[in-house]
Amino acid sequence: MSKKIFVTGTGTDVGKTFVAALMIKKLREAGISAGYYKAAASGDEIENIPADAFYVKKIAGLNCDMKNFVSYSYTESVSPHLAAKIFNRPIEISVIKRDFAAAEKNFDFLTVEGSGGIICPLRFDDKILMLDDVIKNLNLSVVVVVDSKLGEINSAVLTVEHLLSKKIPVKGLIFNRFDEKNLLHVDNKNVIEKITKLPVLATVKKNIADLDISIEKLTAVYE
Repeated sequence: MSKKIFVTGTGTDVGKTFVAALMIKKLREAGISAGYYKAAASGDEIENIPADAFYVKKIAGLNCDMKNFVSYSYTESVSPHLAAKIFNRPIEISVIKRDFAAAEKNFDFLTVEGSGGIICPLRFDDKILMLDDVIKNLNLSVVVVVDSKLGEINSAVLTVEHLLSKKIPVKGLIFNRFDEKNLLHVDNKNVIEKITKLPVLATVKKNIADLDISIEKLTAVYE
């Protein structure tokens, strides 16, 4: 049984994929068997691989077939539930649980990336499946990726409060696109940390190649 963590974000395009890739890269460079799983991806593909999985493979140096670690992939750049309707291929929790269990067997540490923000419907027809339903079904704790831009206090606090209201454990925050010389970024970090009472695990500068966190602190996040 592998140790795992779920990476969500305060919204779309806040850097979940990049941060997840850096986490896996850090683990692998320490000689740890570390891999990636994503329940649903929608949008561009690169070399017939969902773009998110392709970037993780490239940044983290994974040499496995990433198609095996994304249960549902749609080429339409819309929310997964809508993409599933367009392609008439609804998302089933049974498939996600099956594929997640298979991914666990391949790695000692598994990083699971979410889709969009935490309020993300994966299915919305005769059945309703939300992203937080998946987290609970897989019995995962969460790391929240926070963009450092204006407006993130609201987004970060609401994301954390929603997770806690669902009784989903939150291990901490990682701030992306962080500039320590930017007064807004520093203030966002301080305010969000105090309101949520969660630790800031790391701050990630633009175009950085490595995650600034000790391997001991990173492995402790995984359960």
